[in-house]
Amino acid sequence: SSQRVAAWVRSVLPGLLMTTLSLGVFIALWYFATRYRWDFYVRFTNIPSPGEVLGNVADLAQSDKFYRNMGVSLRRILLGFGIATGLGIVLGLLIGQYRVARGLLLPVFEVLRPIPAIAWVPMAIMLWPTNETSIVFITFLGSFFPILLNTIHGVNSVDPVLVRAGRCLGANELALLRQVILPAALPHIFTGLTIGMGVAWVSLIAAEMISGQFGIGYFTWEAYSLIQYADIAIGMIVIGMLGLACSGGIRLLGNLLMPWLPTHASRGRA
Repeated sequence: SSQRVAAWVRSVLPGLLMTTLSLGVFIALWYFATRYRWDFYVRFTNIPSPGEVLGNVADLAQSDKFYRNMGVSLRRILLGFGIATGLGIVLGLLIGQYRVARGLLLPVFEVLRPIPAIAWVPMAIMLWPTNETSIVFITFLGSFFPILLNTIHGVNSVDPVLVRAGRCLGANELALLRQVILPAALPHIFTGLTIGMGVAWVSLIAAEMISGQFGIGYFTWEAYSLIQYADIAIGMIVIGMLGLACSGGIRLLGNLLMPWLPTHASRGRA
């Protein structure tokens, strides 16, 4: 038991030290840039210092409105990303596996895919009865196409021998999709989920800044409008932390569902 703990410490400690060093250097550069008001084309004259941001964090920690804004953004992400995950995986499996589905659906998606999610904001406001539904729709669009395309790529990458073996063993089409194609395509699907989560946050924050009344994106834009520069930095930091937590959750779920894949640590040692 003590040997396992020591091995775990040896494997975790270097990464923890490097993370601490990286963040420490970043905060130090931020401090000196704001302390001495660096102005080398990039201007730090109005940028809040780490101390100012920390002081505002203490005030916002007692604000129910701030927590409500975070909760609203998380709810929108979970709804939009959840719907995109379900539709993207199902449609990706069908398009990747069946020629008819590919011929009927893929051309439409290929036409819509290059349109940035934020360009849909005016149309979404007209399409949906409330701003809340419109923002969820924008979030859905941002994450849907990365999930869909990576699922299709995953299905196309499945070894045909596995598919033929499944059919020879008597698997019907549903069983083939569920027991052969889906597990084989999971690594690509989780790549799409990770990318989709990042794009979902970009789309959500932009939509909240343009048409939202609540949410962490709205909070950040409101801080800019009210010239509360420290709150702008807080909003950006919170967005980064929430996005990191969501992406970490996806990676953790992927490790649980795909235990046969090598972990990041083992790849690094190799």
